[in-house]
Amino acid sequence: MGAKVLFFVIEDFSGCDRKDIYRRFRDKGRLKPDELTVHHSWIAGDMSRCFLLVEADDVTLLQRWVVEWADLVEFEIVPVATSKDMVAALAGHL
Repeated sequence: MGAKVLFFVIEDFSGCDRKDIYRRFRDKGRLKPDELTVHHSWIAGDMSRCFLLVEADDVTLLQRWVVEWADLVEFEIVPVATSKDMVAALAGHL
């Protein structure tokens, strides 16, 4: 596998009954592959979205996770880097 990559994941619940989402989460958990690490998660005040910082070394781990929730949740997945890592990566190029 490759190097670990951070992803900012936005789960959008607006297209379905949120009770179904929370019921599945209560009964089955996140349904994510074990190799996918969730560092933090936040829920919007109106409970319409969840924001997560996750780490994986293979994008297919995220795809496997999305498949488990695709009937209830819309996902936006953005690869990200910390500011510190970005400054280090750009050192000597500015």
